[in-house]
Amino acid sequence: IISKTLGVYDGETGLALRGSFIIDPDGKLLASEVNNFPVGRNADELLRKLKAFKHVREHPAQVCPAKWTPGAKTLTPGRDLVGKVGDKLA
Repeated sequence: IISKTLGVYDGETGLALRGSFIIDPDGKLLASEVNNFPVGRNADELLRKLKAFKHVREHPAQVCPAKWTPGAKTLTPGRDLVGKVGDKLA
């Protein structure tokens, strides 16, 4: 069962927690969000993140800032911009 594999299965209730996962074509987990039962997820934000991950996969020299939307300005990582994160992307 996929909910057990992703760690969202609740054995006491027999239900899965509210989880959203973005997995790239290579099978790498890029993002996850898991909420307890009474709180839902934001589908618009999930779609925005999916588009951002697609964009950076197609443009690996760029990063998408918070609240980025398609067509908006991206950033070029570097030590002065994002510190050690830029080193991992290089």
